[in-house]
Amino acid sequence: MAAAVKIQNITRKFGTLTAVRNVSLTIEKGTVHAIVGENGAGKSTLTNIISGMLPPTGGELIIRGKPVRFTSPKDAAEEGIGMVHQHFMLAGELRVAENIMLGYEECRLFSPLNRKAVNNRIRECAEKYSLALNPDARVSNLSVGEAQRVEIMKLLLRNASIMILDEPTAVLTPMESTKLFTTLRTLAENGHTVLFISHKLDEVLSFADTISVMRKGEIVCTMPAAGATKEQLAGRMVERGVLLSVDNPPATPGAERLRVSNLCLADTRGAQKLRNLSLSIKAGEIYGIAGVEGNGQSELLQALSGMLQGQKGIKGSIQLEGRSLLELSPRQITDCGVGAVPQNRHTEAVITSFSVTDNLIFGRHREPSLHRGAGFSHKALQQLESRLIPDYGVLCQNPAKQQLGALSGGNQQKVVVAREMTRPDLKLLILAQPTRGVDIGAIETIHRKIIEARSRGVAILLISAELEELITLSTRIGCIYNGAISHEFTAKECELKRLEGVAFQKEIGLYIT
Repeated sequence: MAAAVKIQNITRKFGTLTAVRNVSLTIEKGTVHAIVGENGAGKSTLTNIISGMLPPTGGELIIRGKPVRFTSPKDAAEEGIGMVHQHFMLAGELRVAENIMLGYEECRLFSPLNRKAVNNRIRECAEKYSLALNPDARVSNLSVGEAQRVEIMKLLLRNASIMILDEPTAVLTPMESTKLFTTLRTLAENGHTVLFISHKLDEVLSFADTISVMRKGEIVCTMPAAGATKEQLAGRMVERGVLLSVDNPPATPGAERLRVSNLCLADTRGAQKLRNLSLSIKAGEIYGIAGVEGNGQSELLQALSGMLQGQKGIKGSIQLEGRSLLELSPRQITDCGVGAVPQNRHTEAVITSFSVTDNLIFGRHREPSLHRGAGFSHKALQQLESRLIPDYGVLCQNPAKQQLGALSGGNQQKVVVAREMTRPDLKLLILAQPTRGVDIGAIETIHRKIIEARSRGVAILLISAELEELITLSTRIGCIYNGAISHEFTAKECELKRLEGVAFQKEIGLYIT
């Protein structure tokens, strides 16, 4: 079979750091090729080189038998290469067709005068590849899965025959993930080459033709997906042993810690986002919320974290140990002993241009233990770094000087998780997609830390699109649909049904769709 992409001894350095070291790899035309590895293994750097985002420091890139040297993504696009990034590159206020035309206005097809022709092409392509899209829909109103379809459509209409996807299912439900890979398989059968990065070993084994494992900037092996196992891949990815399922002893809940009663919320247009939502969480238990994104999870998180303070259209009550939280600011709620890992770290939890250390203390910078006189205690900050960074497996060189943005997405997430889970006097921990975009080793660490927090008596609200994660960790599970808890599985039911695996996931699916 012909090679679509051939990489020969590619190296990429950032100062003294070698992110990719002498990598050689062949990706065959018309196949689905997966790259797996720990956070910081060099996966994104390698795909950014192929897509023209980064020039290599050394080595050669060969596309369809022709040596190339890209200076920009536009150069790569002219060779039929396109990339869907983990964080979508879409303008929310523009419509689907306008996003697809954006940046290619000089192309005759994408001329504003050809809007009808563009819409027709979108509909034809949508039907051929099962990418249901309305060209006139505003992107800000789309679901995450629909937004991803727009990104793929952009590549198809720009004649990209080599498609790179970075963590394509990180924000998708299991059903959306299956639909996506059905589309990718159809694309491969029609001659497209698909290269994707993923931390989800089950989907890699199910949908890829070939799998390459990266570790510390190098390709350590490439193997057919057929016949490979999760244990094999995990062992090649991580030098230490990895537990694929965390030990989760039965919980021993205490007194009620959080009570949400008949919570209602309407947006500025009067549409109901939350509808009499009620739940309670006890000390020492994990309450999991399962649901398709866009059914009220974001609004619930905003209400719990104080982002809706004073907003009209909100009714009901939220009480932490009998104290109302609805009237409190985010800082006041934090002072009550609430920690939160939000679903979008870039917009709500970090500043990537600040140092790793700065991000470790955001929201905690008033803690007396971190101060000496009027300023910060250098010794206390060093102690915090030396404790949290190795404990949570954050890969960085100099936390006090290195920008957070220089870390991989998974390592950025570990910084947020470490910061929030180690707050002093923690009573309630709110976790929204805590393992999104992190590798198998980090997932094990984060899951173990969540269970440790529960065992210390912390009440935990876990919102996750990963049903396997919810089933593994949760004491009870509430199913959210259309802004309300449509069904709740008791602690006893969760304990018994946990053994059923996929069957339990399907049962949960009945209440969230």
